[in-house]
Amino acid sequence: MAWKALDRNDGPPRAEGDRLSEAVKARIRVFFDRYETKRAVLLPALHIVQDEFGYVGWRAMEDIAELLELPPSEVFDAVTFYTYFWTHPRGRKVITVCRSASCEVMGSEGILAECKNVLGISEHQTTPDGNYSLQTEECLAQCDHAPCMKINERTYSCVKVSEVRGILEDPNNDRLDIPRSDLYDGAKRYGAV
Repeated sequence: MAWKALDRNDGPPRAEGDRLSEAVKARIRVFFDRYETKRAVLLPALHIVQDEFGYVGWRAMEDIAELLELPPSEVFDAVTFYTYFWTHPRGRKVITVCRSASCEVMGSEGILAECKNVLGISEHQTTPDGNYSLQTEECLAQCDHAPCMKINERTYSCVKVSEVRGILEDPNNDRLDIPRSDLYDGAKRYGAV
């Protein structure tokens, strides 16, 4: 089994995107007091922007750089380093198939192939209706429950190829049964935005 390198630059063109609204900037500024430097707020800022727009466009990267007093190249480096961030619009639901050694040994290549077959798309593509995007991730930290996949934040463990179609056809396949953390959602919940 060989290590696979992915060229994330070979895909749809990067979208210019929207500028950050004052409300989005305020959500980012909430994190300033939690860290010693503005640079440390880069990842929370990218998550906020991706949640807002569904991707991190060029204009948003420029606005983040200005807000955090960073060179735009540092923001771009972070966006393109982490496979979680998208530079073009993604689907409402993002399917992530684990491609770690554990998951590959247990059959994740078949899971990925079935996702491609059912959805009619390849990695880092979005279905024409905008419902689903597909990506792989190096490890989803579920090695003892391999193979696994996620739909947005919901994890599916010990997935069989025969189960993929049913999972994808379930309208609630991304619904979480537990709340997210106060650290991330606290700003919204406590009226900081």
